[in-house]
Amino acid sequence: MAVKKLTEETRGSILCLVGPPGTGKTSIGKSIARSMGRKFVRASLGGVRDEAEIRGHRRTYIGSMPGIIIKQLRQVGVRNPVMMLDEIDKLSNSNLGDPSAALLEALDPEQNSNFIDHYLDVPFDLSKIMFILTANYPEYIPEPLLDRMEIIEFPSYITREKVAIAKNYITKRQIIQNGLTPKDIKFTEKAIEFIVENFTREAGVRKLEQRIEKICRKVAVIKAKGGKTNFSIDIAKVKEYLGNKFLTPEMANRKNEIGICTGLAWSPAGGSILFIEATLMKGSDKVKITGRLGEVMRESAEIAISYMKSNAGKLGINLKNFEKYDLHIHVPDGATPKDGPSAGLAITTAIISLFTKIPIKKEVAMTGEISLHGKAMEIGGLKEKIIAALKAGIKTVIIPKDNLKDLEDIPKEVLSALDIKPVKHINEVLAIALTNKNRGLKKV
Repeated sequence: MAVKKLTEETRGSILCLVGPPGTGKTSIGKSIARSMGRKFVRASLGGVRDEAEIRGHRRTYIGSMPGIIIKQLRQVGVRNPVMMLDEIDKLSNSNLGDPSAALLEALDPEQNSNFIDHYLDVPFDLSKIMFILTANYPEYIPEPLLDRMEIIEFPSYITREKVAIAKNYITKRQIIQNGLTPKDIKFTEKAIEFIVENFTREAGVRKLEQRIEKICRKVAVIKAKGGKTNFSIDIAKVKEYLGNKFLTPEMANRKNEIGICTGLAWSPAGGSILFIEATLMKGSDKVKITGRLGEVMRESAEIAISYMKSNAGKLGINLKNFEKYDLHIHVPDGATPKDGPSAGLAITTAIISLFTKIPIKKEVAMTGEISLHGKAMEIGGLKEKIIAALKAGIKTVIIPKDNLKDLEDIPKEVLSALDIKPVKHINEVLAIALTNKNRGLKKV
């Protein structure tokens, strides 16, 4: 915006806002247009699988029409709007062509001054448009397309941020939308915090808004019947209107157990914790892996087994046990697909705990990829994972030492509530996570 103020002629910027649902990506796009004094237009790319939807149909076809970009320009009536293309990661290929390939020219600042829509069949200058794209999962955006955009990450909100958003924006909007006035209903800060911590488990604020809307509707019923509506919504009122079905922290009822390790995961919906379970049964050295795990996560399990077998003597494990038993590794919540290398440390810890019969501390969670030599390797999504650990009631989080630089992005109140342990090797993980670090483990 500063550059556009200083220079009259400048090429359009291509921004891509990446983050979980409900973190305000579309709202920011509208705010950018408003602050620049430009018109705002939005088009959703979710499910688009025809190249002609982007480039337009040739006029020789029956029912031909311009592509989505030209249609939006015709609708808004100016050539320099802020144009938001939503859900860029939800494009799909088909026998009708690749729509992401058709976007390459439109979203390249060096080429889009001569964009040709097949319906118009003449060059059209798109360089005046400020494109803003949104996505939940950047890995699903084709690499050539991703290369043309500037990525701005929208991380998960912590409790304090959600309370501030609800207090200053959501409650005011919902009061008006439900036919109420500020005199009819007022939310206390404690009540909003109670809703955030006990009725929602999300990265954004969409569920939080639904809960606040539900309370407003119940007050609207009382007002519609002619009753008195000078309500101050406190914790007791929240329980009355939303019920007692609280979301309890995942760690609330757990105890130190052998072969069960707490890992940290990241998804487009934010961070979460997952439990990695390992058990033995009589058999003949077979390995079974369940829980809808992707190929990368299955490879992490294989690496963990290989590391343990190659270091069995140092770990105090009898190799003859492998011949007598089958090993079963499972990650609960079996309906949800899981993938990625960041559970490597957790899987290795669970297996070593199982064979050494040493329980794992329930308040310890970990994330990190493991190498064949036991090194803890860097992973992504650390902020969301650490926030998820705090919400779940975790006290100690083990991370790879190479991820220390990512702690700068995490709010201080989150870091102060957790004991962060950076490690370089699985030996350090075992020393922290196992309840009896000396029994059966020799120094490497």
